[in-house]
Amino acid sequence: MNISHAAKLSGLPKKTIRYYEDIGLVKATARTQAGYRDYDDRAVSNLTFVRRSRDFGFSIEECRELLALYSDRNRSSSDVKNLAQKRLTQIEDKQRELELLRVELSSLVTACNGDDRPDCPILNHLA
Repeated sequence: MNISHAAKLSGLPKKTIRYYEDIGLVKATARTQAGYRDYDDRAVSNLTFVRRSRDFGFSIEECRELLALYSDRNRSSSDVKNLAQKRLTQIEDKQRELELLRVELSSLVTACNGDDRPDCPILNHLA
């Protein structure tokens, strides 16, 4: 199938598919005589896999590792779990960071009168 069809099935833009191919993350199955990329079901499956991995925030290199594990029928699930656990820890750290920012900003918003006066605790805090 052509790149447009692969893009539609995988949920990725054509430009992203081309980028992933350029960096060797995924590849087209073949090229037509006219030089167009040709994708089979496995290639689309890999593209979908990468899209879902990226949705979870895995880096390109982590996606590369996950794809290799996905393709390896002799893999150890502990390798997959370790990657996922690392990402989960990163997400939890980011949640804590965002919660601290939310609390602090909420306090500043509450402290600001939001009227016509120039005094603003938000700007004072940022200064």
